[in-house]
Amino acid sequence: MHSRGITTAPAPLRREEILDRAAGLPEVHHYPSVDELNQAFAELGAAHPELMGVRQLGHSRAGDPILLYTVDGGPTAELSGLLAGGVHPNEPIGSWTMLHLARELLRDPDLRGRLGASWHFLPCADPDSMRLNEGWFHSPGERGRYFQHFYRPAGPEQVEWTFPFKYKSAHFDAMLPETRALQRAIDLSRPDFYMPLHNAEAGGAYYYLSDAMQPLHELLGELPQALGVPLHRGEPEGAHFEVLAPGIFAMGTLEEAYDWMEALGLDPFPEGSAGESSTGYARTHGTISMVAEMPLWKHPGADDVTPTHRSYAWLLQDQAEELAAAGELLMDLLRRFDELQRRFDSAEPPLLRASRAFLPLLAQAALSQRARADDEASQRLATVAEVHGVQGILHMLRLRFGSMFLRALRDAAHEEPGTVNEETGSVNDEPGSAARVTPLVTELEPVYARWLDEALTEEAELQVIPIKDAAGLQYGSVLALAAHTLRQRQDLAASVSDQRAEA
Repeated sequence: MHSRGITTAPAPLRREEILDRAAGLPEVHHYPSVDELNQAFAELGAAHPELMGVRQLGHSRAGDPILLYTVDGGPTAELSGLLAGGVHPNEPIGSWTMLHLARELLRDPDLRGRLGASWHFLPCADPDSMRLNEGWFHSPGERGRYFQHFYRPAGPEQVEWTFPFKYKSAHFDAMLPETRALQRAIDLSRPDFYMPLHNAEAGGAYYYLSDAMQPLHELLGELPQALGVPLHRGEPEGAHFEVLAPGIFAMGTLEEAYDWMEALGLDPFPEGSAGESSTGYARTHGTISMVAEMPLWKHPGADDVTPTHRSYAWLLQDQAEELAAAGELLMDLLRRFDELQRRFDSAEPPLLRASRAFLPLLAQAALSQRARADDEASQRLATVAEVHGVQGILHMLRLRFGSMFLRALRDAAHEEPGTVNEETGSVNDEPGSAARVTPLVTELEPVYARWLDEALTEEAELQVIPIKDAAGLQYGSVLALAAHTLRQRQDLAASVSDQRAEA
């Protein structure tokens, strides 16, 4: 925690107020595009110049300005809070979360004072990549369209995971312009609390905390239930994460993840690995962080910990076999695609770069799950939530990576000789290469269609979460973190005051 003191202590928001505000977001039916998001923040700044300032942090690789908006919290605002949207460009719930909070702060002086903070908003950390997802933003409930237009950059091109990192054999220092802009936002705001605004895909809601923050656990568990969203009680994103409470995980460190992989006998830093996260970098400022993962679709079994008749080890082993088969098929197609090309380099389109990075991860994930299946702790019955979680991860990985690669192949099949790539400026100088790619497209299309059909069939119970509830859940998490940080600061100040009085 930072050492600034509070002169006139505001009363932190209470549990009931946070739950009430989380349920009060307006109804919306789409996610804003990058241009719509930028315009909305610009209009807020123009309408409230006395309260909201803006500064430019840098530019994206395609030349988009990356901006930081600040809402002055007033004379009692001794805390600093930072929200960053679009750190993963396929996760747009945070766009509405930020817009709603900014509007409420500008509209409600009592809320500004009660939160005791000045607020910093980075609307979109990776505008270039978010634009490649906009094809599903106006139909967010259609899973087929979601995967058809899904895009996430390769690890070394993700703003969230390209901060410097060095540990044992791992070394990463290839920061992106967008990462440097986010780094500058953290350095300028020196946040007491920070939330990079992520969201999940399907299942239930869950959280990562940089510190234990035990007083927050009960409220974080209540928020999803209040908005009709289950807590995620199934398969964690990484088996090394410590469970602090149901649906709440310790964020941990990249060093801990490295050691966990190493202990399993796996390569802890394979080729193509990225760097430190933004929350890891923010830790150097004494910042506490939370990641609130709100799903787009909910599953009624996400919080069901009833044991099934299925072996957890068998579930992991079966998933590993399916992942390995998908990886082998896709890597074979990639190899054959490369044989048709004279060269490939960093000037390739982003979908192809992402495919080169992600397709090998299917085989790596299979190795990890096989190692986990052999672990003594996995020799038990799986819960309902774990069955859904393991199946969901399989469908997610096959559809995400398969869709991006299929889009990359389709683009290549329609690219004529002499065509200039608008993003990279590279020229296709391969006579007849487009026609030679078409058979690869024809081969992958029915496989991808089968994967999609299996996902829709096996996950037929998934239900679309209204955007107002998904964003409301994240908004409530932001308010809860701010209130916790303020209360913690006030308790510390009171303790110091008592010690001085006793002395």
